[in-house]
Amino acid sequence: MNTPPSVIDTAITDPVPAALAARLRVVLVGTQHPGNIGAAARALKTMGLGRLVLVAPEDYPADEAFRRAAGADDVLAAAPVVATLAEAVADCHLVMGCTARSRRVQLEEHAPRQAAAVAVGQAEAGGEVALVFGRERTGLTNEELQLCQAAVHIPANPDYSSLNLAAAVQVLTYELRMALLERVQAVPAADAAPDEAPASHAHLEGFYAQLGDTLDAIDFHKGRTPDSAMRKLRRLFHKAALNEQEVRLLRGILADAQRMARLAGGAGG
Repeated sequence: MNTPPSVIDTAITDPVPAALAARLRVVLVGTQHPGNIGAAARALKTMGLGRLVLVAPEDYPADEAFRRAAGADDVLAAAPVVATLAEAVADCHLVMGCTARSRRVQLEEHAPRQAAAVAVGQAEAGGEVALVFGRERTGLTNEELQLCQAAVHIPANPDYSSLNLAAAVQVLTYELRMALLERVQAVPAADAAPDEAPASHAHLEGFYAQLGDTLDAIDFHKGRTPDSAMRKLRRLFHKAALNEQEVRLLRGILADAQRMARLAGGAGG
């Protein structure tokens, strides 16, 4: 009598390394419809991802979210709810905001496939990565986009570019999965030394705050609004992809500049 194949023999294992996928998160900001939260969770799980972070959702938890999750309840149950985007991405080394092109905040822009390749490359290097999606009606604010290092734009039909939030999440998570699968046979990247690790989002924001204070202390703006200069400086340092050691070096320089500004102020008094 022939022996039927065992469950173990016929089981299919996801080839995507779990540790690599775990460094990729989707962040939903100010989501208005709970059904979109559930559908986004479903989109993640179908693509082998599981990290969802919710920033100030308008109506959550809600039964509709779990109905639309269609079995991805574990993704919803594990999703933290936080008050601000800064909190959601504080430990991230790369933050990309999904947005339309017509924004005052100018960021390096990627198509979904390119963004996924960049994101997975950062994850391979040991970095935490966030893909951020805004509100259904208004998207991300300019202030929230300031917290992103790059923008992702889905090239939809220009005559009908209205894309549902969960559908946009599905597009990006699909591209992430394709990029992850391409890495399955690749040689693992060597772990970066601690000082060479990419600077976290929280460390970069601390640096930008100190940079702003220093520019004020040396009267760099000379009465002009500082917003434009800070936007340009953020773009410059985003392109530089600073590591932790470089951020410490720059903050040391700023600290000395602030000290000299205080001494000069005292001498002038």
